Amino acid sequence: MSAAPSQHAGLNPPPPVKRVSLTDVIAGLSIAGLLLPEAVAYSSIANLPPQTGVIALFAGLICYGLFGSSRFAIVSATSSSAAVLAAATASMANGDTGLRMTLAIGLVMITGLLFLLAGLARMGSVTDFIAKPVLRGFAFGLAIVIILKQFAGVVGAHPEHSDMTRFIPEMVAQIGRWNWISVAVMAVALVLLYLFARLRRVPGALLVIVIGVVAGEWLHLTRYGVGLVGSIHLQLATPTLPMLSRAEWLRLGELGFAMGMILYAESYGSIRGFAIKHGDQVAPNRDLLALGASNLLSGLFHGMPVGAGYSATSANEAAGATSRLSGWVAALVMLAIVLTLLPAIALTPEPVLAAIVIHAVGHTLNPAIFRPYFRWRRDRLVVIASVIAVLLLGVLDGLLASIAISLLMMLRQFSQSTISVLGRLGQGHDYVNIRTHPEAQAITGIMILRPNEPLFFANAERILGQARQNILAAAPPVHTVILSLEESPDLDSSSLEGLHDFFEFAGGRGLRLLLARLKDPVYDIMKSAVAPCFPAESLSALSVAEAVHLALTPVQIQAGQQTTEQTIVT
Repeated sequence: MSAAPSQHAGLNPPPPVKRVSLTDVIAGLSIAGLLLPEAVAYSSIANLPPQTGVIALFAGLICYGLFGSSRFAIVSATSSSAAVLAAATASMANGDTGLRMTLAIGLVMITGLLFLLAGLARMGSVTDFIAKPVLRGFAFGLAIVIILKQFAGVVGAHPEHSDMTRFIPEMVAQIGRWNWISVAVMAVALVLLYLFARLRRVPGALLVIVIGVVAGEWLHLTRYGVGLVGSIHLQLATPTLPMLSRAEWLRLGELGFAMGMILYAESYGSIRGFAIKHGDQVAPNRDLLALGASNLLSGLFHGMPVGAGYSATSANEAAGATSRLSGWVAALVMLAIVLTLLPAIALTPEPVLAAIVIHAVGHTLNPAIFRPYFRWRRDRLVVIASVIAVLLLGVLDGLLASIAISLLMMLRQFSQSTISVLGRLGQGHDYVNIRTHPEAQAITGIMILRPNEPLFFANAERILGQARQNILAAAPPVHTVILSLEESPDLDSSSLEGLHDFFEFAGGRGLRLLLARLKDPVYDIMKSAVAPCFPAESLSALSVAEAVHLALTPVQIQAGQQTTEQTIVT
């Protein structure tokens, strides 16, 4: 969530930083103006007090600055985690505000704990557990939900249901009571945000808040029913474990898994994307630990869940950051703002805050991201299903459905795995699939088979069943079968049982069976755990070409060379 090379997104490590560079200071100043307004805005999505987003922001910047591996990643509250948190706690609290806050704290802490356990278990290589089409479909649907709910809050509509099939009609039915002054304020704020976005190093969100506060006081917007953010009480709570029942903790554990999956998929997508762009090294296991510490610290002090969101990370990179020091600069700047200007931020009109949220999630509301799937004619239904799941089922159930879709995609791919029959290409040592390379020639009396996917419980019987059919249909008959397991780094018990049955099948027909390209874990477990079911002379790390040579060697010579040949590594 594997060998060391798979844990790096690039080849070259980021340059060592010995002092604070001017570009890091400028980048920190630039993103500070974005992060604080977004932190307050995302807390409104989560239906939590504004200070929860501010606490989460400091927790993420501090912990990831200490332990993270990416020089661009900015860990703070994200729109997706805020929406999931709101839906999860609402489903359990039943309108109890105090219980909702307690549940939120527990969920953030469990999410952090799961990240820490995954990091300690070195699961950082599982960076694409949620398929990209599923993640993009979920993000697109989530952006629609967030924007519509922000708009409903601005106009003063209060639909009873959260699914969009009923939410939208109920909101439209209240059009006679909409506050059009609030709509106008939000529209002006959006225009300003998009204009300021053209100036990369200008803290547009902070400037819009300042303009909104000044305009609100000058135009007396509260007289027209335009609400304000309200006071922000930034007080560090004493770290305590939430008092919840065993059933509530178990339910939070289930929700924490879903929260962790979406946060990690979103976070590592940003981290890896910018690492590849700049040729940097990143360490997934280290980032898991950093995200775990960030969420655990945020939960202990009653903050929101945090992750490396794309908008903040891309803003940091665009501002010219060269190291994680830009995050530390941003934290110091925000600390100064919090100590001096927090009361002024409380005077921000709610439509301005809604505009900041809409602008932040707007980058995901781009239909062009789906164009490749329709052009390639791959995963189109998966993308559409992920969008529809969020709109019809709501944020939480839509997320769980999206994860289920991703798992089904993986299981379908593995369960539909096939096996290839190999032939020799020319007079060399290359053995390729005869179906895709008709010029390849089969070896007389020998059938060479290679599973196209790793063997595991969901496909072992299917693949080995295809192997039996190929052997029975062989013409002329074969005397030796070579099974190349180069795609299988390890084997589970179902695969071992399937191979045991396959050995019996081959032995019952007088066939010699050789297993080639065995990885060390596969060779060790088959040699020690299930002997004598698998004869030692059939197990080796030989290449396919060397296994063919062994199959063609007379029996009396094989006996003298067997021990030496078993040590040959491809």
